[in-house]
Amino acid sequence: MKKWSRISAAIALALSLSAGLFTPAHAAPDTSVSNKQNFSTDVIYQIFTDRFSDGNAANNPTGSAFDGTCTNLRLYCGGDWQGIINKINDGYLTGMGITAIWISQPVENIYSVINYSGVNNTAYHGYWARDFKKTNPAYGTLTDFQNLISAAHAKNIKVVIDFAPNHTSPASSDAPSFAENGKLYNNGTLLGGYTNDTQNLFHHNGGTDFSSTENGIYKNLYDLADLNHNNSTVDKYLKDAVKMWLDLGIDGIRVDAVKHMPFGWQKSFMATINNYKPVFTFGEWFLGANEVSAENHKFANEIGMSLLDFRFAQKTRQVFRDGTDNMYGLNAMLNGTAVDYAQVDDQVTFIDNHDMERFHTGINRKLEQALAFTLTSRGVPAIYYGTEQYMAGGNDPANRARISSFSTSTTAYNVVKKLAPLRKSNPAIAYGSTQERWINNDVIIYERKFGSSTAVVAINRNLSTSASISGLNTSLPAGTYTDVLGGTLGGSSITAGSNGAVNTFTLGAGAVAVWEKTNAQTTPVIGHVGPMMAKAGTTVTIDGRGFGTTKGTVYFGTTAVTGTNITAWEDSQIKVNIPAVTPGKYNVKVANAGGTQSNIYDNFEVLTGEQVTVRFIVNGATTSLGQNVYLAGSVSELGNWDPAKAIGPMYNQVITQYPTWYYDVSVPAGATINYKFLKKSGSTTTWEGGSNRTFTAPASGTATVNVNWQP
Repeated sequence: MKKWSRISAAIALALSLSAGLFTPAHAAPDTSVSNKQNFSTDVIYQIFTDRFSDGNAANNPTGSAFDGTCTNLRLYCGGDWQGIINKINDGYLTGMGITAIWISQPVENIYSVINYSGVNNTAYHGYWARDFKKTNPAYGTLTDFQNLISAAHAKNIKVVIDFAPNHTSPASSDAPSFAENGKLYNNGTLLGGYTNDTQNLFHHNGGTDFSSTENGIYKNLYDLADLNHNNSTVDKYLKDAVKMWLDLGIDGIRVDAVKHMPFGWQKSFMATINNYKPVFTFGEWFLGANEVSAENHKFANEIGMSLLDFRFAQKTRQVFRDGTDNMYGLNAMLNGTAVDYAQVDDQVTFIDNHDMERFHTGINRKLEQALAFTLTSRGVPAIYYGTEQYMAGGNDPANRARISSFSTSTTAYNVVKKLAPLRKSNPAIAYGSTQERWINNDVIIYERKFGSSTAVVAINRNLSTSASISGLNTSLPAGTYTDVLGGTLGGSSITAGSNGAVNTFTLGAGAVAVWEKTNAQTTPVIGHVGPMMAKAGTTVTIDGRGFGTTKGTVYFGTTAVTGTNITAWEDSQIKVNIPAVTPGKYNVKVANAGGTQSNIYDNFEVLTGEQVTVRFIVNGATTSLGQNVYLAGSVSELGNWDPAKAIGPMYNQVITQYPTWYYDVSVPAGATINYKFLKKSGSTTTWEGGSNRTFTAPASGTATVNVNWQP
């Protein structure tokens, strides 16, 4: 495409986005609704289905389960998929620039009304599943769900479903008549309940006290019947269920409570998705204020699933909402997460959600600033329904009220409207690196840069004092730049010289301004690769700019992929089949037809094949203080005998007790594996004695290996 044509197309794209007229037919490949792996160019809008819009009163629950006034926030209020369809079709979401919706778990939930301490509770939230293969009739029928997918896709909106495979519903081990006894159904056929659980579908280890990761995984989360993922029936059922929803055309999955399920099972679950119909998938691992978790980062980097970025959310709330930290703390969070997450751009950023107090506490500008920061930062931004209407509310259920208005004239709505389209029109916002350019306690100016495209964002959180900005240097080409927000938050124009130096200007009290420049890219730059974990032969999507229109080469490490194994090649997107390389981690890069190479996109995992979960148990493994037991073996999923990549530390408190250790591990299905256990303490490694052990993994389902430590 000629340079002037690219610029014209970019202008047309920006105009169509601003007008809410963006359709799949006119979408660039990397920004299209058909791109189910890459959400970097999207803005997600989280909808609590029951609290959004009642489009079909006929499907409302009856009796004590329903409160049409939505006064009792623990009962159903009537929101449904038809209501969401109506708001898609009337332009409320597209007018705001929303290109993805995240809806409540769509599966059938229990019908019981549960009385807790004299207060009735229902499954309005969608987290008390009874049948993962049927729909919640209060939300709509399967046809209604398919209509929702169709309506959303017609407006270039992706659909993300919540999915909670950790548990079914509340149950009591000694009271089978409590609620629905956690019963699990398979498309209407009862599989079993929590009491008299002869099939071992559930864990029966009591409730977690959250004292350790192990305690949270293998014990019940509150009184929710905790599913046993080491059970082949449960394993197959959940994987079949998620395939059913994938077949219905969903574009993404948010997985609930990932900290509370075996990590090995979740890796095999993600392998199932990625080897079948890969979609962007992100999990919920709650972190408190100032909490930094190495386990959290390890999960995001190794399981094949992104996470809700609670570090981002908590720090944003401290800086903009609570005033308990400053811009230096905000910048430290951005720098720290960029190091800790291998794909920081795939973590989902937000400022509030259904599990925390709403952000808004009465000062609108604080909320508007936090929104602007989230929408222009790295990661995939998610906005909680009603934030654009300044909804307030404390913890559950006060943060889950019915949406207060559908006004399109609030400042918050229009901040989203003006900034959301940048994620599609300027790759610096979608894919760019982040660099602090000017900072003090109250002001931060940061630059997002990708190839030859740039965006600069300035925020003054001080609502009473302006700031004089001098000595600002950017990557902006020489010229005058108007504020993308059009002064909505008090920003103004700036002028940059030929060296990127910006003339001294005043950033008003409480002001936010965004300046940007999008340039055509003539050399290849990778912005996103997805999925990041799959077996050989799976098609991977590479998004970026400057690939050219003639096929070049894709490299997995030093292995070059060319010809028919590259199934599509466009200037902003490449589709390539994973080559039959030795399983393990690889760097991915692209060379255009002229041989010019791109940047490296690292940490791509080629799996040995389809995955199953195996529980490895070793008895009699005594340790000294500071030692832990690990597992290593002959396949990449077990670290290829490298102690630094061994699986663990193994557990020894719930399923088994010390000196018996166990761990659920994702391994290649049907493979014959050599393995051994080892003890690690710091840099000291002690292998067990004897010969290498051998085990053949099942072709499907799960298995358990139980052996004694070899002295």
